[in-house]
Amino acid sequence: MFLKLPAVDVPPRPWTGRFDGDGPGHRRWWQAVTASDELRAAAPGRRPAAVLGFSSDEGVRRNQGRTGAAAAPAALRKALGPLAFHLDRPVADAGDVVVSGEDLEAGQERLGRVLAALLDAGHQTVVLGGGHETAYASYLGVSASAAVQTGQRLGVLNLDAHFDLRDEPVASSGTPFLQMACAEADAGREFRYAVAGISEPNNTRALFDTADKLGVRYLLDEDCEPNRVQDFVAGFLAEIDVLYLTIDLDVLPAAVAPGVSAPAAYGVPLPVISAVCRQVARSGKLLHLDVAELNPAFDIDGRTARTAARLIDTLLR
Repeated sequence: MFLKLPAVDVPPRPWTGRFDGDGPGHRRWWQAVTASDELRAAAPGRRPAAVLGFSSDEGVRRNQGRTGAAAAPAALRKALGPLAFHLDRPVADAGDVVVSGEDLEAGQERLGRVLAALLDAGHQTVVLGGGHETAYASYLGVSASAAVQTGQRLGVLNLDAHFDLRDEPVASSGTPFLQMACAEADAGREFRYAVAGISEPNNTRALFDTADKLGVRYLLDEDCEPNRVQDFVAGFLAEIDVLYLTIDLDVLPAAVAPGVSAPAAYGVPLPVISAVCRQVARSGKLLHLDVAELNPAFDIDGRTARTAARLIDTLLR
């Protein structure tokens, strides 16, 4: 059975990459991904994955950051394409939602509609952002999905140097989690939000106060040693039914992730972030994930895109 999805702005295109042969022993992501306007509904068993791009940096512009994240979905596909394919599930590309000009909100709503349809059809969804305004677009889809609408407890885990809880008159890449908090309150649900990797010098006292008021759980970047992070994530997972994981690539040290809107002076080591991804994947609670803030214009040797691709591969395996 094929799915009739809400329209995307850019239809999926064939992927490319290194060719070593057609057999399963040589298969790479670019050979495994199905790029089609028509996606099949999930059959019983392991959920198929669906990739959806969100081409946007309007939220970064509004947040006075350096723009360029709108080019990230293409860069992430390029980095994923040549990776050896070891997944035991099919992967499909659903295309891109593109924010036109300054109309961020309309783009977020369009992505939310496509994402909800994919989730309700049984897919493990992956959004390739985009600035961290991607997070609110993802939330619109996750919160509209049957999983949340039928009462499962949603948790949002953010790997990030920033709370992104700004109270501003206009939405931006700095406001998505406060927007979520307000939306969850309006829906009569508890806002369950945890962040690992917070940079104390890069978050004002007002942001810490907002986090405390909302009951946000957080770990500072300096406290993200492996055992402590594992316990932090395990405690959060124990209190939820389904998880939305969002990775802002500026959680990583600038040497590992130079191509982001706001490079980290300190950051959380990649092995720690990778361990969180494995822990989340093994929990069986991962409903949706996205990757945000890749800025290809500043990505030395493509190292940020390559790192993000490795994390996506880990989460889907």
